[in-house]
Amino acid sequence: MKEKFADIIVDISHEKVDRAFQYRIPDKLAEELEIGMCVQVPFGKGNKLIKGYVVGLSEVCNYDPQKIKEIRALVQKGVGVEDRQMALAAWIRKNYGGTLIQALKTVLPVKQTVKGKEYKTVVLKAGREEAIALLGESKRMKGRAARVRLLEELLQEEELPYDLVTGKLMVSPAVIQGLARTGVVKVESTDIYRNPVKKMDSKDEKMKLSPQQESIVTQICGEYDAGMRKTYLLHGVTGSGKTEVYIRLIEEVVKRGKQAIVLIPEIALTYQTLKRFYKHFGERVSVLNSTLSQGEKYDQCQRAKQGEIDVIIGPRSALFTPFPNLGLIVMDEEHEGSYKSENTPKYHAREVAVTLAERTGSVLVLGSATPSLEAYYRAQNGEYGIFKMKERVAGGTLPTVYTEDLREELKQGNRTIFSRRLQELLADRLEKGQQSMLFINRRGLAGFVSCRACGEVIKCPHCDVSLSEHRGGRLICHYCGYERAMVSKCPSCGSKYVSGFKAGTQQIEEKLLQMYPGIRVLRMDADTTKNKGSYEKILEAFGNGEADVLVGTQMIVKGHDFPNVTLVGVLAADMSLSVGDYRAAERTFQLITQAAGRAGRGEQPGEVVIQTYQPEHYAIIHAANQDYEAFYEEELAYRDLMQYPPVVHMMAVQVYAAVEEEGLRVAKELAKEAEKLGKNNQGFPLQIIGPAPAGIGKINDIYRFVFYVKHPAYELLVETKDCLEAYLHARDTRRLNIQFDFNPINGL
Repeated sequence: MKEKFADIIVDISHEKVDRAFQYRIPDKLAEELEIGMCVQVPFGKGNKLIKGYVVGLSEVCNYDPQKIKEIRALVQKGVGVEDRQMALAAWIRKNYGGTLIQALKTVLPVKQTVKGKEYKTVVLKAGREEAIALLGESKRMKGRAARVRLLEELLQEEELPYDLVTGKLMVSPAVIQGLARTGVVKVESTDIYRNPVKKMDSKDEKMKLSPQQESIVTQICGEYDAGMRKTYLLHGVTGSGKTEVYIRLIEEVVKRGKQAIVLIPEIALTYQTLKRFYKHFGERVSVLNSTLSQGEKYDQCQRAKQGEIDVIIGPRSALFTPFPNLGLIVMDEEHEGSYKSENTPKYHAREVAVTLAERTGSVLVLGSATPSLEAYYRAQNGEYGIFKMKERVAGGTLPTVYTEDLREELKQGNRTIFSRRLQELLADRLEKGQQSMLFINRRGLAGFVSCRACGEVIKCPHCDVSLSEHRGGRLICHYCGYERAMVSKCPSCGSKYVSGFKAGTQQIEEKLLQMYPGIRVLRMDADTTKNKGSYEKILEAFGNGEADVLVGTQMIVKGHDFPNVTLVGVLAADMSLSVGDYRAAERTFQLITQAAGRAGRGEQPGEVVIQTYQPEHYAIIHAANQDYEAFYEEELAYRDLMQYPPVVHMMAVQVYAAVEEEGLRVAKELAKEAEKLGKNNQGFPLQIIGPAPAGIGKINDIYRFVFYVKHPAYELLVETKDCLEAYLHARDTRRLNIQFDFNPINGL
């Protein structure tokens, strides 16, 4: 029998062993050993037996066979939480590239010494008579005042918090220890977990679901109980009650002894989401996100492992919560780009969630009013189950939408950032005591230049992308390097009103205060949400009616529910259309539809004003009509024509180098290697595009190059990645940083 070897990771917390080690697989384990299994191996000079995890299998020995040690045994404890996470890390490494340790540190929290939190008390152990005698003796002696204070209090209350004793009573630890040595008192301590969730109102409300909601829950639970494990897409218009479905599904899996992960795209959504879930699950729900301290994060993982919580809420990293009995994963607003990691490994939470659900026997529910093309495409192809919720549960109707052409506004003398209709509706809401939200679409505004008279975008003559405005009055193409002077007149209509879009949230706030004296404005953007708890404070203040208008960037349009908001203004709706990215139309449609969905969620009907220079664009038209299916059909036709995801898969190979010539040379070599692999492939060949300088060719003196590889089979792109990694491994590329990005969300 041919010898087999296993790559084993032993301890990710120790920097010196931050890699995998190769071990020989004994014949008795050759057939049953799999990636992710826990094994016992001899390690170091003393061959101390320690636990390790299998992360790779091979028939090739990479070291001197005489020095290779043998695996001693398989740890027969079933697949535990940590074992499962190790296997998931290996899967992420395989499917997204990067190093094994990068994948492990993504999935497993790095082991740090986090001091546990204790609750200590001082307890009277001596009998009452003995304590009274000691108190009398202490009063007669000099320098015993602290002992007297403590004994007097303990005779009234036999157990006191340690902090109260050392704080308010001013009794030193030395005095306490002295009494403890004589057996008069005892210091008792219990471990307590840091809980980032403050106590909220927990009414344990029993929800009354609509017939449609009830039907969805019944079908999913019925299939779950029948042993079917599927991914479901919940396509529901804004306000259709997707969250209520999530809550009921979680209640059902908790009844079955299981736990649930709820993923949300933004930390800004945590507070409002947590509030709703806390009403039903109380202290059995917690959160995990980057605003928590190391101690809080550690404690939430420990609570999850020990079954002290049933539900965890958080962004994509919460997917790796170590629940031992996971039964349900919910991914709300699944279309959001924040579910894709921009750091290596560049995984997508949706794909990892599908794999995690399969491996844990869980159900995955994806929810969105504007599903990603990838999710909807798979639902249409039968890979996912799909439920459509087309009506708002409160009986309210979708808002009335007005599309305002800013070119016409300028022609009629309106040079403000608000259209006349939006100005009138804002005044109307102020008079009625109703609230408004103003959303500015800031994505892709870096130096973007257009004509305010006709909407013409100043583009590169050699690339289908907009030129970017740079200091010194230069317009530059970030793709081919073309440069020209800043234009003074529009090349299309001759208008002199050509400029970059300058409005930001601060300018909008100032304009509102100027136009509507006495108006109360809250602003929510990167500047106002820097501090811990700032999201919650702003949202709670707006929800409590402490402001008339909430002005913000994308973070205000995602999932928030304010019943008194009856007007939403979408400023610069089309700005994201001019980004040189094949997803630009999809992003624009999603943002406008989501923003419009914030209006009229209570008893009062809502209105939405979309301000745009391109009212004829299909993304704007379909968003105004709230017609997802029409947008999907039109956008998918373009993706099919241009061979972009989800019709085919795409891998971006990104090369970063301090020396420009070296970066370009290696990028060309890798593209050539990929081309060779493509020629050997039978059937549909690999498509290679590039290499070329990245959109921003240099950042911090590092040159950036990229090429793309396309193919309908994802597995073939993974094989190509493996071959390119092997090619790099055989060469000295330490001065370079090469990254792989599968189905990239943002262009490089």
